[in-house]
Amino acid sequence: MNNDELATLRARDFWGALVLIAVSAFFLVRTFDIPLWGGNRAGVSSASWYNSAAIVPLGIFSAMLILSFVLLLIAIRAGGARDAMTAAGIGWNSDEAIRFSTIGVILFFFIAGLVPRVDFIACSGLLITALTFGYHQGHARRMVISATVVSLCGLYALIAHLPQSQWAAHDDDVVTLLGWAALTFVMLRAAKSDRVLKICPVIAVIAPIILVCAMAFGFRQNVPNRGSLIFSKIEYHYYVSLRPLWRS
Repeated sequence: MNNDELATLRARDFWGALVLIAVSAFFLVRTFDIPLWGGNRAGVSSASWYNSAAIVPLGIFSAMLILSFVLLLIAIRAGGARDAMTAAGIGWNSDEAIRFSTIGVILFFFIAGLVPRVDFIACSGLLITALTFGYHQGHARRMVISATVVSLCGLYALIAHLPQSQWAAHDDDVVTLLGWAALTFVMLRAAKSDRVLKICPVIAVIAPIILVCAMAFGFRQNVPNRGSLIFSKIEYHYYVSLRPLWRS
């Protein structure tokens, strides 16, 4: 690795650390909106801090904030701050512009549009599929396709159900499922002998289901949109069909 490539790498570490610090701080502040030291939540009085839904995100984003400061310190010591605004440090080109802009679009519509309104399993599966298909081999066209599908699903959710009180509506769940299915179809057509793309649909289905079930039934954490299209069925059959079996 030559000096210019090293300067670009350290400068990107510097900029990346600043972004991660800002993101971590934002979500930590938002997490403190969740009652930590007890109180009345959903009609249930609790004084045990370890039962709070804030514990997991506090741990995740606190660790993320600490690691971001460590990365920032390493980048500064290696000259990343000094090279950050130089041509070598920025290292900007059209491929980088497409990569960062499409990732930004995907994350924005996922966080702002899908997660607060759409079934968590559906939007997480769509995210996994979009990131894998779009960025596995670095094709700009695939990045644009992935970002377009996620943004269309997120935009529909924002326009159709901006108030969070309309979580019970399922049309945005259906739109997201259709977008996920369409993107999966396009990905499988392009997969050919690519094992990563072929296995992605399985991971995109299994991983969100395991995560959401572990959150809801294992760690007893709050799940976004409990009345959504897919999770409401899982929760119903868990409490009505499965739980009575081992209790009996």
